[in-house]
Amino acid sequence: MNIRDFEYLVALDELRSFRKASERCHVTQPTLSGQLRKLEDYLGVLLVERTKRKVMLTPVGKEVVRRARLILQEVEQIEEISVSFKDPMQGKLRMGLIPTLGPYLLPFMIPAMVQEYPRLQLFLYEEQTHILLKKLSDAELDVIILALPISSSGLSEIELFDEPFLLALPRGHELSIQDSVSLSDLSEERILLLEDGHCLRDQALEVCMMAGATENPEFQGTSLETLRHMVSAGMGVTLMPYYSVFPNSGSNPPMTYLQFDVPVPSRKIGLLFRESSQRREGFLSIANTIRSSLPDFTSI
Repeated sequence: MNIRDFEYLVALDELRSFRKASERCHVTQPTLSGQLRKLEDYLGVLLVERTKRKVMLTPVGKEVVRRARLILQEVEQIEEISVSFKDPMQGKLRMGLIPTLGPYLLPFMIPAMVQEYPRLQLFLYEEQTHILLKKLSDAELDVIILALPISSSGLSEIELFDEPFLLALPRGHELSIQDSVSLSDLSEERILLLEDGHCLRDQALEVCMMAGATENPEFQGTSLETLRHMVSAGMGVTLMPYYSVFPNSGSNPPMTYLQFDVPVPSRKIGLLFRESSQRREGFLSIANTIRSSLPDFTSI
């Protein structure tokens, strides 16, 4: 019984496919299957139900997987300790970001991080909030950047910045002649929103409730870029985070962006990591680097 056996079993549990699990673990399928059979023989119990249709773990297999994950997390911590002792900002760092932030934040922060931490190997992953939180808890990611607040035990957070929302309007909309808008200006509007699963949807819904606006029930966007083009086509208005409309931050079809009067609706962005992580000081340094890399909030 060894660490590699646990990696095989956890991969099989997550992917429910011997082929996919072997690809993730960079071994042949017969090697992975054979090692798991050896593990079963060693333990004297059946861990995996093998059928032509699907792969399932037995009840004892599920319990072994649960404990295997804990062991793999501890192994990860040991590796982190050794890296941090030598230099907390060298080696591999797996960072996750939410889709409504990653494409717009990375052009600012990556050049700064490359310059500041030349010995850091940065691997980036973009997922919705609930997936990022699970991967962080399972030690598949080292740190994630997303919208706060988050209710999750065992995690520490560092607040990065408050990102204001802008109102995106089609050209020629009656509000587009104004220099700015108030929440009350939205009382008669039907707002285009993202589909379920995006934290930005929940934040935008809160703004809608405060403003007396309603959601457009005929459409839900899969991304900010989809919303942007729907607005440009005259299908409605929406809320856009500031950095998603910053010049050169992505495609900006013809449309109007207006800032809000006080109180300005916004979202709080933060950096999360496991409380047990040995790279806390490194994450504090990364947070400072991200803040200093971002342009100030000015008129668009």
